[in-house]
Amino acid sequence: MANFEEKKHFIIRNLQEVLGEEKINQILKERDLKIYWGTATTGRPHIAYFVPMSKIADFLRAGCEVTILFADLHAYLDNMKAPWDLLILRTQYYEAAIKAMLQSIGVSLEKLKFVRGTDYQLSKEYTLDVYRMSSVITEHDAKKAGAEVVKQVEHPLLSGLLYPGLQALDEEYLKVDAQFGGVDQRKIFTLAEKYLPSLGYAKRSHLMNPMVPGLTGGKMSASEEDSKIDLLDNPANVKKKLKKAFCEPGNIIDNGVLSFSKHVIFPLLKLSETFKISRAPDHGGDIEFTNYEDLEAEFAKQNIHPGDLKLSVEQAINKLLAPIQEIFKDPKLQELSKKAYPPPTKNKGANNIDEITPSKLDIRVGQIVEVSRHPDADALYVEKIDLGEGAPRTIVSGLVNFVPIEEMQNRSVAVLCNLKPAKMRGIESRGMVLCASIDEPKQVEPILVPEGSKPGDRIVVEGYETGEPDDVLNPKKKIWEKLQADLKTNDNLEAVWQGNKLISKVTGNVVTTKSIKNAPIK
Repeated sequence: MANFEEKKHFIIRNLQEVLGEEKINQILKERDLKIYWGTATTGRPHIAYFVPMSKIADFLRAGCEVTILFADLHAYLDNMKAPWDLLILRTQYYEAAIKAMLQSIGVSLEKLKFVRGTDYQLSKEYTLDVYRMSSVITEHDAKKAGAEVVKQVEHPLLSGLLYPGLQALDEEYLKVDAQFGGVDQRKIFTLAEKYLPSLGYAKRSHLMNPMVPGLTGGKMSASEEDSKIDLLDNPANVKKKLKKAFCEPGNIIDNGVLSFSKHVIFPLLKLSETFKISRAPDHGGDIEFTNYEDLEAEFAKQNIHPGDLKLSVEQAINKLLAPIQEIFKDPKLQELSKKAYPPPTKNKGANNIDEITPSKLDIRVGQIVEVSRHPDADALYVEKIDLGEGAPRTIVSGLVNFVPIEEMQNRSVAVLCNLKPAKMRGIESRGMVLCASIDEPKQVEPILVPEGSKPGDRIVVEGYETGEPDDVLNPKKKIWEKLQADLKTNDNLEAVWQGNKLISKVTGNVVTTKSIKNAPIK
């Protein structure tokens, strides 16, 4: 890689935005650029990780020195999604998986290094800089910066406010010229540009990938089973998941299959290679593409059938996954995989790491058999709710201003039954009626239980149907608060947790809401 123009082309192609491009130009004319990309070691890495990996391959082709940061401490701070012992195992898994991905791509690792956050983030110098950062950054700026990355909850933990400042400091401690990430990180990047100079450190440049749609049309997520293809999925599973992928004829917006082609398949093509769409002769026969723009144009004109595109993408995915799966045949890596990502539910008393999953929640269908206004609080109802336990429970809900009392009587509701009982203006409440709510304008509505439900029927999250809930959620461990952060309604008025639907354990039907979309459930 010789000249400036070629290097610059590889560095910025397919990016959505570049901050500090002039500085990048200046450095490239003098030496190779130093870039870092960080990933919090939480959910299991999946096929979408090829999107940043293909850009890292571009950086390496441009002669850049690339650091991959396994942000284990950040993962812990992000609402403590996993206990520390589990994060250590997951960091090991991430390193093995990402190295295998880069080997699959065929990238030279000569100018690539891996660093773990805890290698330097617990040092005296870094810790002092965290305190220095906390003395200049405002609470408003820290919260705003993490809005799209850190889980947003009603009572945020201080850890979530620290997260953006730590990510800014990483740029100095990793001694890089630029940080690479998704455009969802933009507010953290601008915070870094604003505050690093306050500590006497240089302002860095920032390279941003677009947010690539998942195969179902939304953001590709490790928590949405149909949206992601695991690195270890066999060809049959790849076919099954691609079959469900959103790929409407002629639609080039939010098309996960096309996006994967653009951001992974085409950037990884060798100079002499093409992307071939295999078709029957009576459908036009095979057609080959050397660039994505031509493929998109033909698909937009409906000259390429979604089924043919899916089949060709399926073949490309299997080609990428085969070398990774060969590496993971190693018994040590298979054992690591089981330990880092144990099954979601565990037997009580087993000596397993206690991961917080929605199987801990005891959500049941209830029927309100009696309702009255709280004698000492104008906004509260006192309800007697039949939960299939023999005698109804007393539950207090702040719904007076949102649901008329006549609509509450005999209403079927979803109740979280294993919260610790709490006094509400003198009356003990033994559960919580789950509602979708938005703040502006203030609107609250109880979520709708599936048709045909009976009092006492369990409501569970798809993928977490087995296992018994905790008798009482431990308030000190903030189990409900951590799980509630991912509990919401979606575009289809369905109740979901991390994209997985809430369903009746009896009928399999989905829990919904009347009118509030994309809102927290609490």
